[in-house]
Amino acid sequence: MHNPDFTLSAGPTFASARTLAALGSPIMYHYDPAFLATFHRLEGKVKQILRTNGDVILMQGEAVLGLEAAARSLARPGMGVLNLVSGVFGKGMGYWLRSTGANVHEIEVAYNDAVDPGVVAGYLDTHSEIELVAVVHCETPSGTLNDVARIGPIAREHGCLTLVDCVASVGGTPFEADAWHLDVCVLGPQKCLAGPAGMSLVSVSERAWAAIDDNPQAPRSSYLSMLDYREQWLRCGKFPFTPSVSDVFGVEAACDQLLEEGLDASIKRHEQAARVCRTGVVAMGLQLWTCREEIASPTVTAIALPAGLTDVEVRTHARERYGVMLSGSQGAGDLIRIGHMGPSTRSLYPIVGLLAVGRTCADLGVPVQIGAGIEAAMDALASNQPVAT
Repeated sequence: MHNPDFTLSAGPTFASARTLAALGSPIMYHYDPAFLATFHRLEGKVKQILRTNGDVILMQGEAVLGLEAAARSLARPGMGVLNLVSGVFGKGMGYWLRSTGANVHEIEVAYNDAVDPGVVAGYLDTHSEIELVAVVHCETPSGTLNDVARIGPIAREHGCLTLVDCVASVGGTPFEADAWHLDVCVLGPQKCLAGPAGMSLVSVSERAWAAIDDNPQAPRSSYLSMLDYREQWLRCGKFPFTPSVSDVFGVEAACDQLLEEGLDASIKRHEQAARVCRTGVVAMGLQLWTCREEIASPTVTAIALPAGLTDVEVRTHARERYGVMLSGSQGAGDLIRIGHMGPSTRSLYPIVGLLAVGRTCADLGVPVQIGAGIEAAMDALASNQPVAT
């Protein structure tokens, strides 16, 4: 099977030539002064991207490692935890939290919707036992965005810590770890940063460290241990593991490109790509999966599949016939997803994804207005007009 010509999935996305070149740099000893300088630089760049002055730890492992480590480090037996569920990853967070013995409460909404911050505030008003609020910023399987900018301050006002999965949002939509009072944030470099998937980039506030210190069940002497990382690396300059120097070089190159462009410019680029794609989807006669436009994430467009089609059929046909790799639903529902992350937001990539979906639907017997969709998308690209639903 040949490689796809266009990878327009919801991550990992394709990397730039500069990032690929960095990944191919010579392997060196992880205590070589040149590598140590690189590692320290990368920590500072991640702080800039997450907009935090707190500690940053770079864990060796895909972002799920960082998410599980954070959940197990913060939650303890009997602790009141409010888990906000608007999709597959939010639901998964609850499994980790429950496994610690925490008393997990959940606010769950339909997977084409987002959690209302007002409902969160009301719940915390009547449940003073809650000490931790967990939330996914961008639910990629659903293409939705939770309002962390409001949820973070609400949690802080109620004396709660926050654990935020920002794996698929940072770089593509506004994110402010410190200004929004977010205590632990986990970022994955394989999404909007367009880097390799082998690291978890985690910010930790002083409040979070205090809670982890007080948790007798927080992982220690473990690959999941955030405490080991703090004690050995942040305080003593000794790695608790051997880092992949290639991944570090690759992630730094990805961060450099984002920072050189500027976070605001990157966010605008992602928002424009999503707007162009969604304008075309609607004009083509297809339906967006999210229940309302304002909760749709700029980093992925979720399209409700017409009756009779499955995501496997659509993804397989689009890849084999047109060379375009799309994403399925991962259990969120009957939908297909076009990713808008990193380089895939540039130029005509959103048009390519839209055209692949339209032609595939037509090939599989579902009539769509391909010409109208492409024309509307091109007009949106030229004028930056909002989506008309």
